[in-house]
Amino acid sequence: MVEVIRFMSALLLPGLLVLLFTRVTYNRVIGLILTVALIAASVYKGYTNTFWLIVVDAFSLTAGFWLASKMKQRAIKRS
Repeated sequence: MVEVIRFMSALLLPGLLVLLFTRVTYNRVIGLILTVALIAASVYKGYTNTFWLIVVDAFSLTAGFWLASKMKQRAIKRS
């Protein structure tokens, strides 16, 4: 059960963090770097301990970065 929660969290939270940090900093690259730093800290502390969990984190980061770029394009069209 704990592994399922870890994988679901790895699937959702990094992408949401990229979007949150992108909205706060107004720069999607900075948002990505801040999220990668948080994931690196969790790997260092031992919370991310399997290869597949790291792969799911990377997929979520990629999806979040893609959504942040789409969000930026939509904001440019509105103004």
